[in-house]
Amino acid sequence: MEWETVIGLEIHTQLATQSKIFSGASTAYGAEPNTQACAVDLGLPGVLPVLNEEAVRMAVIFGMAIEAHIAPYSVFARKNYFYPDLPKGYQISQMDHPIVGQGHLDIEVEGVTKRIGITRAHLEEDAGKSLHESFHGLTGIDLNRAGTPLLEIVSEPDMRSAKEAVAYMRKLHELVRYLGICDGNMQEGSFRCDANVSVRPKGQQAFGTRAEIKNINSFKFVEKAINHEIERQIELIENGGKVVQETRLYDSVKDETRSMRSKEEANDYRYFPDPDLLPVLIDKAFKAQIKANLPELPQAKKLRFKTDYQLDEESATILTTSRPLADYFEATLKASQSEPRLCANWITGDLSAALNKAGLEITDSLISDERLAGLLKRISDNTISGKIAKQVFEVLWQSPATADEIIAEQGLKQITDTGAIEAIIDKIIADNQGQVEQYRSGKDKVFAFFVGQVMKEMKGKANPAEVNKLLKNKLQG
Repeated sequence: MEWETVIGLEIHTQLATQSKIFSGASTAYGAEPNTQACAVDLGLPGVLPVLNEEAVRMAVIFGMAIEAHIAPYSVFARKNYFYPDLPKGYQISQMDHPIVGQGHLDIEVEGVTKRIGITRAHLEEDAGKSLHESFHGLTGIDLNRAGTPLLEIVSEPDMRSAKEAVAYMRKLHELVRYLGICDGNMQEGSFRCDANVSVRPKGQQAFGTRAEIKNINSFKFVEKAINHEIERQIELIENGGKVVQETRLYDSVKDETRSMRSKEEANDYRYFPDPDLLPVLIDKAFKAQIKANLPELPQAKKLRFKTDYQLDEESATILTTSRPLADYFEATLKASQSEPRLCANWITGDLSAALNKAGLEITDSLISDERLAGLLKRISDNTISGKIAKQVFEVLWQSPATADEIIAEQGLKQITDTGAIEAIIDKIIADNQGQVEQYRSGKDKVFAFFVGQVMKEMKGKANPAEVNKLLKNKLQG
């Protein structure tokens, strides 16, 4: 039997506010356990939550970016369940009236564009964190994260493969970082995913029974977890078993999912409106102000880079994967006044390679846009050749010097004096008469030999265009 996979993702995005969603406690990551949990976060008697307006603003920004309905009226509810890292015994979330309604996100997989529906995005507070590593036979609870604002983004079950799920997750990750509403740090848990996976016979309209894989925090693990779960469900059904609706965890060491608990139905949480929080009313003026300040979105930026700078698809895609990288490119281009493709090639090539090797983001680059622009200027005005530029780049990466200082200090300025180049060419031709005869008899490939010899003799400082021109004239006799 041929099977079809059905996948929906729930992405939990920590919003980049300075304080928590219902209290003034800090959201900074990395503090000592339980030092950033105030009385409101702990749910102590007599305290009242106060909604953080910045969290609302960020949710609306996201909604507008996915062309979603922004609810003029939304309500917070109490989602009741017991867990050690949930000090109040309930989580403040949104159920019937989320702040962001239906929207969409377009993904591309193997050259095919597909629209993924987004059902809703609702605001809620994060729970604390259970710690197992440092406690022998015990579990520690860190409540610093409790109350951190989350935007839970729920997709439609529109994805049909693990590759599509990863493409959607990457696109969403790129978007929230572009918007500046989340740092997207998956290692710190600020962007994590629950995957709902089911299978059904090809052509069947009804969905199969789904299993939810909880808290996956890397793109690689999302793909592996989903693929494993697909195989597990198909094997189970084909052997006469039935898939049960449950929550599962992915074990990256064993590369398998395992059962965590049977899946609770929504009504088991006993949702009811939070009596301490008023409904949220969003007026037209608030939305208009946000819309006026929306940044240029990735797809629009990519199209502009292709149109305005005549960049190819691959370069435009790479340069717009993150807002800081796109900003770096445009700042370098403006400062250098160089040809856009030259600038793009250096950033996507040598600079990206250096960043990857050092494990750095573009925001931490050891070469600022201004210093790279200085190097590109000297390539553009033929002060140095492309080969010499690579030497200069290596020194730029290791020192605070400018390209001009490095070129002057190491005597790397390109030789454009035709007389000096001609003298070397004459010597090379005189010393290699056999190769001259081969070239003149029609073996054009020998030309590269002469170019190499001249550049070697001149230690790479000769202007390549001038070398090529003079060599052709001399060899043609």
